[in-house]
Amino acid sequence: MSPPPHPAVQGKDNDRFPESAARSRADQARRLVDERAAQVIDVRERYEHDAGHIPGDAHLDMQHVALRTDSIDKERPVVFYCRAGIRSGMATEAFRAAGWDAYNLRGGLIAWTEYGEMLEPTGGIVAEH
Repeated sequence: MSPPPHPAVQGKDNDRFPESAARSRADQARRLVDERAAQVIDVRERYEHDAGHIPGDAHLDMQHVALRTDSIDKERPVVFYCRAGIRSGMATEAFRAAGWDAYNLRGGLIAWTEYGEMLEPTGGIVAEH
C-alpha cells in the first residue's frame, strides 16, 4: 500500500490544486519549513500541541492568534496548521486578507503524520479535539 498523498498546502489562490500541483505546493512548503524560511504556526489548543506537533513550530491557539499578530513576521511566509486543516484554514484566510503570505496545511497534522512526517516530542500523537 502506498502512502497517502503529502498534505497539500493551500496558497494565495486557496483553490484545490490538481495532484501534481498539490504535490509541488506541498514540496515547496516542506522546503520552507526545512529551511526555516517559513514560520510554522500550530493554532490548536495547548493540550493538542503538547501531545504532538511539527518540529520547530510556534504555538498560537485560535483564540489568541489574532491578538498576537505582532509576533508573526509579515516579511516571511507563514504556514498555519491544526488537526485536520479547518481551524488553520480560517487563520490562513484572515492573515491572507490582512496581507500576509499565508498558507494552510491541507489535511492538517493528520495528513502530515499519515505521510510519515515526524512529530515532537518523540512518540508524539495527534490529539483528539
